[in-house]
Amino acid sequence: MIVTLIIACEVGFWVLLAGGLSLRYLAKMPRTGAAVLLLEPVLELVLLVATAIDLRNGAEADWKHGLAAVYIGYSVGLGHATIKWVDQRFAHRFAGGPPPVKAPKYGTARTVHEWKTAGRWVLAAAVAMGLLQAAIWYVGDSGDISSLRAWQTKMLFVIGINLIIAASYTIWPKQPKDSRARQLM
Repeated sequence: MIVTLIIACEVGFWVLLAGGLSLRYLAKMPRTGAAVLLLEPVLELVLLVATAIDLRNGAEADWKHGLAAVYIGYSVGLGHATIKWVDQRFAHRFAGGPPPVKAPKYGTARTVHEWKTAGRWVLAAAVAMGLLQAAIWYVGDSGDISSLRAWQTKMLFVIGINLIIAASYTIWPKQPKDSRARQLM
């Protein structure tokens, strides 16, 4: 049931996003479109409640419950950025909006971009870890929590990888090819 609900939430996310943006740009109803987009967090709330009910009703905590926590964490940490990314492209393609803003390629601007991206992933992983810990406490000593602990470990890897990537851009900022050639001479 939980996996089906996660899939339904993901489909619902894209349906609400397409509907909200269509209302905003194609139907020229920006307030209604914004209202539809604001319904998106309701999907995560439904998933959270369903996961808690599933655990309360005696389901053994397993990878599905961990995946639900990670999905909610992703939505919290990266949902807004995903919506903004799609919104820019939709506005450009269907409503004559400006071209989407591209991520900077070089120098300090790229480093800042990488740290912001890492921050979003760290937030997503931290929310997931918090939800996983709440589930661990909720299950208590009465059940096997090893799967939930394994998800927490995976989230630590997500944090570590993103911090390493951002730090690498700080230590070795990406430079345009022509400036690298000049530095070598």
